[in-house]
Amino acid sequence: MPPEPTELPLPLLQVDGLRVGFAGAEAVRGISFTLRAGEVLALVGESGAGKSLTARALLGMAPRGAVVSGTVLLRGAPATPADLGRRLAWIPQDAMSALSPVHRVEDQLAFAVRSVARAGRREARAVARHALAGVGLGREAAAAFPHALSGGMRQRAVIATALVNGPDVLVADEPTTALDPERQEQVLTLLRERCAAAGAALLLVSHDLEAVRRHADRVAVMYAGRLVEVGTAEDVLGRPVAPYTRGLLASLPTAGMPRRSRLPVLDGAPPGTAAPGAGCAFAPRCPQVDDVCRNGEPGTRTVDGRLVACHHPFGEAA
Repeated sequence: MPPEPTELPLPLLQVDGLRVGFAGAEAVRGISFTLRAGEVLALVGESGAGKSLTARALLGMAPRGAVVSGTVLLRGAPATPADLGRRLAWIPQDAMSALSPVHRVEDQLAFAVRSVARAGRREARAVARHALAGVGLGREAAAAFPHALSGGMRQRAVIATALVNGPDVLVADEPTTALDPERQEQVLTLLRERCAAAGAALLLVSHDLEAVRRHADRVAVMYAGRLVEVGTAEDVLGRPVAPYTRGLLASLPTAGMPRRSRLPVLDGAPPGTAAPGAGCAFAPRCPQVDDVCRNGEPGTRTVDGRLVACHHPFGEAA
């Protein structure tokens, strides 16, 4: 007899139909994805696509006045505000703003431990030092104030803070923005390795497609509040089928480009936050556009092994 099919375990994070609106206009329009243990999913796209707003909304941190709908499940159960810091952790862009300037680094981690668990000060400090050691920060750095640390060390401290309570999912919003390329690579490698060791999943919000290529398992490309292509990093970044993804990748500078040559650009600009029109949001910038694109918004379908929202994806027979 053939073996019975085995069911995959529940994803750590499941987001279904997430929407964020302001005064009748939607900035995030029906985002859905899953994340499993040890997986890195990168959310990419131009500024204004809705990446950071998506991340904040699923964390329960949407701006005041935002109307949020949709479902966010952690291990199959609805996420609640109490999950933030315990089962859901956030790593912001600016490490310095995430750390208190008037408290030592180890004290801040110890406070994070005591905020979610019954632990004495000595026990919490020991847990904090262990977490800091796990990201390469020793006793001297642990006892320092944030201003005494380098940018890379502060980012490591923020990662340790996010990991200290053993969350299921980490959401990192452009976590290496203020770092030089060498420190960026070190921090992303550390973040990926620590998540894998802890069995946590990572949602990485980034505009750096080359870093995403090296560190992500899957990629979700976002445009005008929607996901337009979702698949493995190898497929999406190596063989994109959505015209927007192709344009985004073509706009990257290449290694052989002359020093004074004009940087490539993706023609046009993303639409502002407004009530969606009848057609595809990318239609004004798309080289594949026709009347079908102008008159109807595309649904999501599977093309060449990935999900695509496009009327005329590359790789599909006409």
